[in-house]
Amino acid sequence: MGRAPAPDETTILQFRHLLEKYELGGAILQAVNEYLESRGIRISRGTIVDATIIHAPSSTKNRSGERDPEMHQTRKGQQWYFGLKAHIGVDSKEGHVHSLCTSAASVADKHMLPDLLHGEERKVWGDGAYQGQGEAIRQAAPHAQDMTSRRVKYKNFVDELEKAKNRTKARVRAKVEHPFRILKRLFGFEKVRYRGIKKNHHRLCTCFALVNLYVHRKRLAVA
Repeated sequence: MGRAPAPDETTILQFRHLLEKYELGGAILQAVNEYLESRGIRISRGTIVDATIIHAPSSTKNRSGERDPEMHQTRKGQQWYFGLKAHIGVDSKEGHVHSLCTSAASVADKHMLPDLLHGEERKVWGDGAYQGQGEAIRQAAPHAQDMTSRRVKYKNFVDELEKAKNRTKARVRAKVEHPFRILKRLFGFEKVRYRGIKKNHHRLCTCFALVNLYVHRKRLAVA
């Protein structure tokens, strides 16, 4: 059987228009997750939260002569980045994305934390960017235990016990990197294609819906 022909530019533009007009991105992600649940791949009571930067063109050599006003720059380590952030909540057991928020790159990860939880969590994992958000976690998920990484370095000593706990948490937290790797390396979503947060949010939703199907492709093939 031959491969289906690639959609032409007109079809792509029409699909994008429908996504934006009816705000279908989130609905597509939800529909895929409901399909996975019908196949026995259910969202559990553990969520891992994280965010990644998606680059946007910083050049002003375009039709409007300016950078995208909805994108902003942020510093990570010793380097500056310009673009947006994709914030995701990933099921700690199954490894697929169940929630997504999109913001300018300058928005701190912790601000999106409550919107990434479904409310039935018993445990919430996150890196140091979510440190000290225990109250926000409890408000969004009253029965959840805060499993985010803790500070280990102080002026005069290193808390070795907390450092060991962080290593244990990191083994669970590593699962959140898999959807990001698929998104960027396999699907090529390393740079934004459109101007504005909303348009790119809908594209991210549809891409993460496909990521979820890819993550479970082997189980779906035999289910």
